[in-house]
Amino acid sequence: MQIKVIIEQAILNAMKSAIADGTLKLADSDKLPDILLEVPPKKEFGDFASNAAMQSARIFHTSPRKIAEEIKNRINLNQIEKIEIAGAGFLNFYLKPSVIYDTFKAAFDAGDNYGQLPNKNNAPIQIEYVSANPTGLLHVGHGRGAAAGSAMVNMLRAAGYNVEAEYYINDAGNQMENLAKSVNARYLELLGQTVEFPENGYHGVDIIDTAKKILERDGDKYLNMPEDERLKVFQDLAYDEKLAELKSDLSEFQVTFDKWFSERTLHPDAIHSAVEVLKNNGAAYEKDGALWLKSTDYGDDKDRVIIRENGVPTYLAADIAYHKNKFERDFSEMINIWGADHHGYICRVKAAMSALGFDSDKLKILLLQMVALYRGGELVKMSKRTGESITLRELMEEVGTDAARYFFLMRSTDSQLDFDLDLAKKKSSDNPVYYIQYAHARICSIFRQTAELNINMAKNPKFELLTHPSEIDLINKILEYEDEVEQAAKNYAPQKMAKYSYDIAALFHAFYRDCRIIGVHEELASARLALIKVTAHVIKHSLGLLGVSAPESM
Repeated sequence: MQIKVIIEQAILNAMKSAIADGTLKLADSDKLPDILLEVPPKKEFGDFASNAAMQSARIFHTSPRKIAEEIKNRINLNQIEKIEIAGAGFLNFYLKPSVIYDTFKAAFDAGDNYGQLPNKNNAPIQIEYVSANPTGLLHVGHGRGAAAGSAMVNMLRAAGYNVEAEYYINDAGNQMENLAKSVNARYLELLGQTVEFPENGYHGVDIIDTAKKILERDGDKYLNMPEDERLKVFQDLAYDEKLAELKSDLSEFQVTFDKWFSERTLHPDAIHSAVEVLKNNGAAYEKDGALWLKSTDYGDDKDRVIIRENGVPTYLAADIAYHKNKFERDFSEMINIWGADHHGYICRVKAAMSALGFDSDKLKILLLQMVALYRGGELVKMSKRTGESITLRELMEEVGTDAARYFFLMRSTDSQLDFDLDLAKKKSSDNPVYYIQYAHARICSIFRQTAELNINMAKNPKFELLTHPSEIDLINKILEYEDEVEQAAKNYAPQKMAKYSYDIAALFHAFYRDCRIIGVHEELASARLALIKVTAHVIKHSLGLLGVSAPESM
């Protein structure tokens, strides 16, 4: 068990002990706070600190310092050298040096398994993300969602959760008809005909490219075909091509899915079934020839149409059927990553799930804020190549997959991201991706040098020889790693892992500056090699969770 978990449990047990003997009084309606330990910003405040006494002052109706004293007096752990109370009631814990070395030895012995937490045997968590319409190329906004979703999947799996990643393909309805009409118009234009471009058509250059490919492959064989038949052919051809391009771009961006769910499979039966349940539950009603969801009963600002007057389902109807399908697959939790412009959509989908009799709290919506690209300090709005939005493929070509992913993940998904293209391409320590990857490459270089000099790492290194402050700082940061993985996964926070990978790289660079390996006595060299071996693993593992590579040379 992690020492952090042991101390957190000891604090909780101390509170329970004080309640049991009447020293602290807790009302039946009150609950003890969650006990959380943090690593203090300054070493003089200990190895861990907790504000549990301040958090619980309200429920105990006692001063935080009094509560802190009771907790301190009831903790007796062999791993702790001393406990100090600071300020209004902070508990600062100082570990015995031997505990740090013993814990680090366990991390060293774990090898490549360090950072992979035990399986929690949970019912699967589903994460659905990207889910862009297969009508054009992915843009940078999709890229941020792809990076965030795939990193969350990676982190949750490392933290021991069972996870399924899913892509919902919007391959039915008006967008597919408009795709076919757009390709048809470009096809006819290429054959010299004057046509009126569809009002809701797609104007991207990729649509022209699709039409050109059809013309190059099949010539004018479709020209004299009845238009409805030609549109059906073009819809299928364009859909297959766009979906293949989409999958190719995501694959290059280190994004894969366990399931690709087609909206077409919901039409008409699944949608009809969901609508019938809503009607039978009294959650839907007819008005002006349309069928409406009583979403105002669940907090929405107005009721929503689910079946139009002409009998055609709305997008909401398909989404209701899709989420009904999700709930029926018995996920313990369903996480959707949506663009911030879908904020108003959350309430109506959750309303429908509640109306269907499901626990809508199992459905969590994470909103993804916008990405602003900057080059030379100027906002970049349009692609030089197409005159339209910057595509994910263009971004990967300009800055590389690693930099694109890391920069997307540096900030919380609920905050706008300013993406500096010039910085992402820099080959210097100013670029955080380069800085982290260089730390890993430098460690690999050290191992190549020591191998040439026949400087070897002992099977059981003497970690107690690692006493320099830069060594201790690096060890302590390594020992935080499994908890960082757990917390980043639990809070769906890839930015925590991005920060951790940067911080561990910074501590390694400080160690490299302060502590030699070549030229020191054999046992110290061996211990330091063991230290940087674990460091390299943690850097590679944390970057891997972000979908970023850890090169062995640069």
